[in-house]
Amino acid sequence: MLSNGHTAVFVGLVLMLSACGEPTPTQAVAAAPAEERTFRWKLVTTWPKNLPALGTAPEHLAQMVDVMSRGRLKIKVYGAGELVPAFGVFDAVSQGTAQMGHGAAYYWRGKIPIAAMFTTVPFGLNAQEMNGWLHYGGGLELWRELYEPFDLIPMAAGNSGVQMAGWFNREINSLADIQGLKMRIPGLGGEVFQRAGGVAVVIPGGELFTALQTGVIDATEWVGPYNDLALGLHEIAKYYYYPGWHEPGATLEAIVNRSAWEELPDDLKMILETAARAVNQDMLDEFTARNNMALKTLIDDHGVELRRLPDDVLARFKELSAEVVAEVAGSDELARRIHDSYMQFRSDVMNYHRISEQAYINAR
Repeated sequence: MLSNGHTAVFVGLVLMLSACGEPTPTQAVAAAPAEERTFRWKLVTTWPKNLPALGTAPEHLAQMVDVMSRGRLKIKVYGAGELVPAFGVFDAVSQGTAQMGHGAAYYWRGKIPIAAMFTTVPFGLNAQEMNGWLHYGGGLELWRELYEPFDLIPMAAGNSGVQMAGWFNREINSLADIQGLKMRIPGLGGEVFQRAGGVAVVIPGGELFTALQTGVIDATEWVGPYNDLALGLHEIAKYYYYPGWHEPGATLEAIVNRSAWEELPDDLKMILETAARAVNQDMLDEFTARNNMALKTLIDDHGVELRRLPDDVLARFKELSAEVVAEVAGSDELARRIHDSYMQFRSDVMNYHRISEQAYINAR
């Protein structure tokens, strides 16, 4: 039993603690260790909401992270235009408007010319080779060094495989047919097309149908049969050309705001990187499986005319590609290192693939 003096002290302590009240939600979150916090992120994309493969990839990433983290990292995905414009993703994540983004590095050529090499290079690495360069050839480390001044951490989060050359409203029989042709084609491929006499235009995927329908453009590349069928491009263009010289293995990126990244405990960082790596492979698997049937549907059900680009057109594009890629490397020291690393890996892997992948496909 407490004495009178002890009772007074006890009552005083109770009253003092009562006056403090319950901690506010903000105080509770701030006091909780990172391992016990629930993080809620926004992810903005350059793709229309739930577009097959491209648009569903960030949704799959968010679902995987939620399950693997047991709900400790929740990511809400916003399609192009829902929170920021399609081409506003880089700035939004860099500035912290959203913690994460999903897009393609060649859309940021205006800010960082060499960034295009982390999406695709005309006549460059295919998907398998690109993954090898990024994850085992030093590419990812260079990519993160390039984005560091923008407070961004990039990682591969999807690949289309070799794309189609695109949809055209007129036949391409020679280089003369490229002259003055207005085509939606981004990245280094767009620069090559421009030098070949065409007019390169960059338009978000959600605007392609209307632009082609109204004559704003005469042709467009997008991805391949699976995605192109979903956008309905066959309804407004008759000729479907191959091969996809301009995008032989387009890598999509997940970018994370550095401050948001640094708040995460190590296990959530690992979960996020693992999910991105899984999505990167899953998208390639999906395109590989779905493009076949989609192409059959385009030809058999919709009467699309499948054409191969003429040899002289491909030869000229290849010649100009070498010039464009060499020039983009001259912008600064880091750009040269990125270029040299990529091109050395390309040379080495081509030598091996001549007697492995390519030799097998030819024999098959």
